[in-house]
Amino acid sequence: MPEDLDELIEEMQRKRNRGFLGLPGRSGLYAVAVAVVLVAIVVTGYYQVAPNETGVVLRFGKFLTETHPGPHFKIPFGVDRVYKVRTAYQFKEEFGFRTKKAGIRSQYAKGDFSRESNILTGDLNIAVVTWVVQYRITDPRAYLFNVRNVRGTLRDVSEAAMRTVVGDMSFNEVIKLKRHQIEIAVKKKMQHILDMYGCGVSLFLVQIQDVHPPVPVEDSFDEVNRARQEMDQSINEAYQQYNKVIYRVKGEALQTVKAAEGTKIERINRAKGDAAYFSKLLVEYRKAPQVTRRRLFLETMRRVLPKLRQVYVVDSNMKGMVPLLDLRGTKTGGGK
Repeated sequence: MPEDLDELIEEMQRKRNRGFLGLPGRSGLYAVAVAVVLVAIVVTGYYQVAPNETGVVLRFGKFLTETHPGPHFKIPFGVDRVYKVRTAYQFKEEFGFRTKKAGIRSQYAKGDFSRESNILTGDLNIAVVTWVVQYRITDPRAYLFNVRNVRGTLRDVSEAAMRTVVGDMSFNEVIKLKRHQIEIAVKKKMQHILDMYGCGVSLFLVQIQDVHPPVPVEDSFDEVNRARQEMDQSINEAYQQYNKVIYRVKGEALQTVKAAEGTKIERINRAKGDAAYFSKLLVEYRKAPQVTRRRLFLETMRRVLPKLRQVYVVDSNMKGMVPLLDLRGTKTGGGK
C-alpha cells in the first residue's frame, strides 16, 4: 500500500510538471513564448532584395534609407516597412495597341484604342499614330511618394506630348517625312514634364510603330498615293530623257568647240611656221636670187614629180604638140 501511495504521488507530480490535461507547465510556456517571439522577429525582420530591385525602408511611415540587392534585416513587428522597386527593369507602355503575347509572331489584343491613337494634325487631318514608350525607375523614393499613380501620369503625359508635336505638323510630314523628329521632340517634352512632377523615372525610348490614315479613308489615301507615285515616276522619266538629250548635245557641242579650238591653234601655228619659213627664205633669196629661185624650183619638182603617173619631156622649141598627145581617160588636175 505505501508503495502504491508513493507511485500515486510521483504520478501526480509528473502530471503537475506537465500541466493540466497534458499542457506544458510554466517553464515550458516560457520556452514556447520565447520560440514564438524569435520566429516572429525572424519572419518580420528579415527581407530579401532581388538583383533588379531597390528596397526603400520606412520607419514609422517616414523614409529611412534605400537598400541594395541581397539579404537584409529591419526592425520587426511593423516598425520598419520595406517597399521593393524594380529599378533595373525596363518598363514599356503601348499606345494605340496592346501586345497580348510577344514572340516571332506577336499576338495583339482586340479592342478599340482609337481614343489614344487618333491625333489631329496641323492641316486638320486625322492620323492614326501608334507608339511605344520605354522607361526606367531612377529614383525609387520619388517614384513611391511624389506622384500617386506614376504609370497613369506617364500615359497622360505621353498622349499630351504626342498630340502637341503632331498637331504642329502636316499630315504628309507625320506620315512620311518627320517620324524621327517627332520621336525626339516627344521624348524631350515628356522628360521635361515628368522631371517637373518629380516622378523619378527616366525615358529610354519613344518609338513610333505605325502611322496611317483612318480606316474609312485608307483606300482613298492609297489611291492618292498611287497617283502621286505615277506622277513622280513620269516626271523622273521625263527628267531622265531630258538629261540624256541635253548631256549628249552639250557633249557634242563641247567636242565641236574643242575641235575648232584645236584647228584654230593648228592653223595659227602652221601660219606662224610658214611665215617664219618665208621670212628666212626671203633673206636667202636677197642674198642669191638666182640660186634661191633654182633651188625652189628643184624642191618643188621633187615634191610634185613623184605624184605624177606619166611624165612628158617637151623641147621648149617644139610647136604643135597637143595633137600628138593621147589625152583620153585623163582627169583634169589628176596628175596625168
